[in-house]
Amino acid sequence: MLGVLFFAVVLIWGTTWFAIHVQVGSTPPETAIFWRFLIASLTLGGWLGLAGRLRRVPLRLHAWLALMGACMFSGNFLAIYGSETYLASGTVSVIFSLATLFNTLNQWLFFRHRPNLRGIAGGCIAILGIVFMTGMAGAGGISRTGALLALAGTALFSCGNMVSRRVVMAGVDLPNAIFRGMAWGCVFLAVRLVAGGESLAGSTDPAWIGALLYLALPGSVVAFLAYLHLVHRIGADRAAYTTILSPVVALAISILFEGTRWTSGMTLGIILVLLGNLVTFARPGLLRLPRAVRS
Repeated sequence: MLGVLFFAVVLIWGTTWFAIHVQVGSTPPETAIFWRFLIASLTLGGWLGLAGRLRRVPLRLHAWLALMGACMFSGNFLAIYGSETYLASGTVSVIFSLATLFNTLNQWLFFRHRPNLRGIAGGCIAILGIVFMTGMAGAGGISRTGALLALAGTALFSCGNMVSRRVVMAGVDLPNAIFRGMAWGCVFLAVRLVAGGESLAGSTDPAWIGALLYLALPGSVVAFLAYLHLVHRIGADRAAYTTILSPVVALAISILFEGTRWTSGMTLGIILVLLGNLVTFARPGLLRLPRAVRS
């Protein structure tokens, strides 16, 4: 079951980057993200209510849930949407795969989980692959502004992972934590839009609406539930390897629909990213996913 969740997250998140690309430029990023998580939170909240699984959360935990919403369901996406105004969606997805390193370091910093040598080695190999894939190692490279925005979004996403773990450890079940985190993210985005004099109205363009529904339902409700379930079953560092495999899907889409040029550096980068994945997950003598993911 966990193996199905793992690869579902890879495929869904691998395709969401292009959906974001479709929305960029049509409306302010805050508007697109607001509607995405408004629809997602209403859907998730409605399902919890109908299933009798909606639970009250102690008031003292709402500060943590608000922080989770700020990191995971608003701030990180503002940075990611901003980065896609400078970079191809596949390139942004590759930079976002550094979440595996951020999660490893943050687990060490906040939960005193010392990273193992295999995980560090795999992460370093994957990062080297990212350097080649994004063209940072070549002449010209990529937009520094776009890369910094993508890195900021990745760092915030990882912090949201740590906060979600803290909330679950305090006794809030995962679906209720995500529902309230998304709701808080909507609040922050609405305040930002109103304070900036921007309209909450979205676009009527069919492509924008189609991308919105895909991002809100499979891309948010399904993928976030699956991903955070993996975080708490196999650890944030290993769950974040979904963000290293999903760029392979995103790059293929980017090449087909955005005209991203396939280079020898990109080929080498993909090989290194996959090798880093194998180094991290393989047991001695066996190139296979950890038992927790395969079960």
